[in-house]
Amino acid sequence: MTSFLKNILPKLNFISKHPNLAFSKTILPNITKLNYFSNLPQEDPLTPYEVIKDDKVKEAEDKIVKSEIVKKITEKVSNVREPIFAVVHVAGKQFKITSGDIIVVEGYWPPDAGDKLTLDKIMLVGGKEFSLIGKPLIQRDLVKIEATVIEKTLSHTKIHFRKKRRKQYMRINFYRIPQTMVLINNIKFVGELDNPPDVSEPKSRSM
Repeated sequence: MTSFLKNILPKLNFISKHPNLAFSKTILPNITKLNYFSNLPQEDPLTPYEVIKDDKVKEAEDKIVKSEIVKKITEKVSNVREPIFAVVHVAGKQFKITSGDIIVVEGYWPPDAGDKLTLDKIMLVGGKEFSLIGKPLIQRDLVKIEATVIEKTLSHTKIHFRKKRRKQYMRINFYRIPQTMVLINNIKFVGELDNPPDVSEPKSRSM
């Protein structure tokens, strides 16, 4: 520390005696007016950083990229052996499923054993190299998921224990929750990508 002060004090005394000299040239010779506030190199203000492309050129490029992506996904979808998974919304919960899975829906649910279902609330569909994400649901009539109710049963016995200390209060309740076992038969694409159905106003309305 003493050696640093010995080196810096003579320079400060020299600057105080000669106020016309710039402080930056003696102590910080690398700092100039251009890069005083920033270490980044200053570009010529007349040359912009990015060349603004025409809107029509951007739209054409976006269409080409979009068509290539759709083409690759359709190739993967057409392959029957390609495993497909989906995320569906059933009875207030989300389930990640594949063909052959069995999901358990807890609580009261109207379908009976043997009923065949079609799960419509599909939030995500994907494979090994692609995924389609909905906002919040994916395109209507694009994917069809068929399922079958195989069993209606009750869960194992659960215990609900309540106690209030120093109040001589203690309760024990036993209960079982109804459960529905659903088998996922298959997940298949039935529509075309990037081709949603037309939405038209109904001709008649019922109140």
